Amino acid sequence: MKHLYAYKCIKHIRMKKGYFGKILWVNLSSEEFKEVALPDEFYRQYLGGYGLGCKLLYTHMIPQINPLSENSLLGFFPGLLTGSMTPLSGRYMVVGKSPLTGSWGDANSGGTFGPEIKKCGYDGLIIEGKAETPKNISLLKGTKEIEDASDIWGLDAIEAEEELKSKFGQFIKIAVIGQAGEKLSKISGIVNDKGRIAARCGLGALMGSKNLKAINLKGSQKLPIYDKKHLIELTKQYNQAYAQEEPGFFSNMLLKIVPNMGKTMRRLNISMSGSGGMVRTIYHNLGTSMGNTIGAETGDSPVKNWGGIGQYDFPMEKSKNISANLIREYKVKEYGCFSCPIQCGGICKVPELELEETHQPEYETCAAFGTLLLNNDLLSIFKINEICNRAGIDTISTGTTVAFAIECYENGLLTDEDTNGLELTWGNSDSIITLVKQIIAREGLGNLLADGVKVAAQKIGKESEQYAMNAMGQEIAMHNPRMFDSLAFSYAYDPTPGRHTTASIDFIEIGAVDKGKFIEGFSFPKGWKKDEHKKAKAQKLATQLHQVISCTGLCMFTTLFGKYPLLEFINAYTGWDITLKDLLESGYRIQTLRQAFSIRERVNFMDQELPGRITGHPPDERGPMKGVSVDYKQFYKLYCKQMGWNPENGIPLKKTLKDLDLEFTISDLY
Repeated sequence: MKHLYAYKCIKHIRMKKGYFGKILWVNLSSEEFKEVALPDEFYRQYLGGYGLGCKLLYTHMIPQINPLSENSLLGFFPGLLTGSMTPLSGRYMVVGKSPLTGSWGDANSGGTFGPEIKKCGYDGLIIEGKAETPKNISLLKGTKEIEDASDIWGLDAIEAEEELKSKFGQFIKIAVIGQAGEKLSKISGIVNDKGRIAARCGLGALMGSKNLKAINLKGSQKLPIYDKKHLIELTKQYNQAYAQEEPGFFSNMLLKIVPNMGKTMRRLNISMSGSGGMVRTIYHNLGTSMGNTIGAETGDSPVKNWGGIGQYDFPMEKSKNISANLIREYKVKEYGCFSCPIQCGGICKVPELELEETHQPEYETCAAFGTLLLNNDLLSIFKINEICNRAGIDTISTGTTVAFAIECYENGLLTDEDTNGLELTWGNSDSIITLVKQIIAREGLGNLLADGVKVAAQKIGKESEQYAMNAMGQEIAMHNPRMFDSLAFSYAYDPTPGRHTTASIDFIEIGAVDKGKFIEGFSFPKGWKKDEHKKAKAQKLATQLHQVISCTGLCMFTTLFGKYPLLEFINAYTGWDITLKDLLESGYRIQTLRQAFSIRERVNFMDQELPGRITGHPPDERGPMKGVSVDYKQFYKLYCKQMGWNPENGIPLKKTLKDLDLEFTISDLY
């Protein structure tokens, strides 16, 4: 096995600009730390985040390894710009081989943990090995320790964070697993800031498999900024242009109206896009939950395990009970990730549940436990959100798994004996809460469901697969590809399948990124919406841009808020003279390497097929998606041609790999 230490283990390193040029490699088996230097070209080629993580894991992890085995690698990588003052750049990524899908896995989170990795003087952390007993990794003001975590093993993520802060100080930053990760649930994630979760791909199970409870960080390193004065000026200009003020009379009227516009939008077929200023105001005040009622009515939100129609099964009379306006009544203050001027999150107080402080539930959670389950009990959604945050479990996957169980119960594939008398019916919030707790604890029926719908369907059999809404084992996100049809292609074929946070030309266009509206000089081919070949070209560009956004550490919502001087920010931070063409080539390289990683792990992309309910096969006979079906397979072949991949199997062509400096993958793929 090729080993990272071959790059160069170091004691001292020449200071870089915009990055430290080193990562920390932690071996839990031997309890050793290694600082490892990385070549400068890695940063130009892979930027940061999962781009840098994919390069390192591809090169240094054993092919076809069991993701939960001792030698499997787990990485934590902030974006290139994360930790700087650059607006909206507070994201970090957890990377590894997904225990859920067996393909490349990455999960994205915001908050304050990612910037602290940089403050500790590293561009990333890689964890290998397995501790014999529960451990924490602590990097505190220059010290490095692997410490006993037996006293907090078994605590939920928030309890564990509070215990660690009482021990090490309130200003440390923590990434921690809850009970779901400890019990190796393949739908578990990793929690920071008491409610921000790197949730998808099951990487909480990977962390739990290493007996690693938490990573504690407190750094004092200053980021090596090339032109700090210019970076400050760029930041001021962006933040001042998009400064959030308390809404006045007309803005308040708008905020009250927007969540109730679902019927009007459905009838007039109005899209959810809008001007950058309007979107910023809405996100700041309502957050992503502004889509709760709109999505249910327009057909974007999946209903009744993707088998229903919101207009009829979950109409406005029901969906208004989980409206963003009602959620806003519980909000006591805004919450924003590091360096975010929008602050779309919220901290809530819910007296009815005796919750003094809880994170505002996001749209995906509200849809997964609302429309998907025909549940319009808002208090139950607040409670489930808190339960899942504490357990460190993915709400999209958990809600989808509950929906699967309800439909199996409804059709006699699960009996009262299987549920131990629990009545699993649509909208039964008490039963939903009970089942969520059982999934987290792996108790009773919950043990069968704790690894998601694909595993559960394999265990139940009896044709239960038809109710398992997944792509390659990953539960499908809460957006309908019949509204944004390239989402179907993304759900089926991205190296991290089933996710709305991957590249989809139709979905990214909500933010009006075409014709230089987001980045100067970036545009899609003219007429792309009416020509499939041009749309495939546009999809390639969207894919490249998406990787750049992710790997620089930007929030995916950045595209919604208007023009963004990304090139200027990167060049002021690093001292590079990078062009848009250079950036897009890096995005192209990153996506191709993610593809190569999954193919090396024996993923056959051409075998992937989404459930018919997802794509409209057969199509609805009424409602907003009446008669709509999505042909995502042919579009994938067109996309592969544009990407320089073999359209018959998705394998990148040798020429493409050579052109992108990915020759090291050729022997694995050919």
